[in-house]
Amino acid sequence: MSRTLSAIVAVCDDWGIGREGDMLVTNRADMRHFVRCTKGHTVILGRKTLESFPGGRPLKDRRNIVLTRDASFTCAGAEIAHSVDEALSLLGEDENAWVIGGAEIYRQLLPHCTRAVVTKNHCTRAADTFFPNLDGEKSWRPVETDGGYVIQPGEGDEGVAFEFVTYERVEPSDADKGTGYSWFDVAVDVVSTALDHVVG
Repeated sequence: MSRTLSAIVAVCDDWGIGREGDMLVTNRADMRHFVRCTKGHTVILGRKTLESFPGGRPLKDRRNIVLTRDASFTCAGAEIAHSVDEALSLLGEDENAWVIGGAEIYRQLLPHCTRAVVTKNHCTRAADTFFPNLDGEKSWRPVETDGGYVIQPGEGDEGVAFEFVTYERVEPSDADKGTGYSWFDVAVDVVSTALDHVVG
């Protein structure tokens, strides 16, 4: 088993994820889903996300790695990293780790993720932070959808439909990686073929 780095996030239809430090949709079913996915594993998060938790305490039953530029920051029960490379170096070879936010942490670590588990809340709310629209990214594809849910009374924002969608990173093809065969080479081939017909 090799190391797995995944992102987990809740978005609205426009891929908004938050406003003024708060989540856009209250969805207790999504919270339970988050716990099921991350419990017993490592989570990587930013300092502001940590401070948004009750008491500013790390999540229990998980290894917490806090990524921050603040060299003086400390937190009991969490490990501190000051760069992406340092955070990744703390992970074991067979470790299953989750990137849980906020927006800047997603931006820095999403290129290192091979999977993203997205709760899609089918509504639009005023947002000031967004997650990349994976549906518009050629490097990501949906591989599993668990949908048809609606937030029930007493479970948050009643009546909002939602689904869980898992995306996987698409390995680039040889053409995407670049094989040295460019549009110029294609043009040369076309001209050469035309000359062959004329000369022949």
